[in-house]
Amino acid sequence: MEVIMALTVGGMVAGSVYLFLSRQYLRVMFGVILLSNAVNVAILTVGRLTTGHAPLIAQGAEVMDPAAANPLPQALILTAIVIGFGLLAFALVLGYRAYQEMGTLDTSAMRVAEPEDTP
Repeated sequence: MEVIMALTVGGMVAGSVYLFLSRQYLRVMFGVILLSNAVNVAILTVGRLTTGHAPLIAQGAEVMDPAAANPLPQALILTAIVIGFGLLAFALVLGYRAYQEMGTLDTSAMRVAEPEDTP
């Protein structure tokens, strides 16, 4: 199962890099979302993928059952999802405002708004 998840993460990262190389702002934002999800899936895979064992410490034991999945990466992923959603919302509003001001989402056309370098 880990091999399938690793290949999935690799495909997602490759897709996000492809979207990053685009000149359209919206595609770059989709690349950010895809990369964020790829990292979340990678963290989930590192935390072990098991079924049938609850991540609980038995009474009298000092450590968790070795066959159980680690719950810490799952908690970190929940936090990362919330932070990623906030970042996405801010970036989309920023892109919408840039579209209102400049009339385009092409990043090379947006560079016209920057001041020229004076020696």
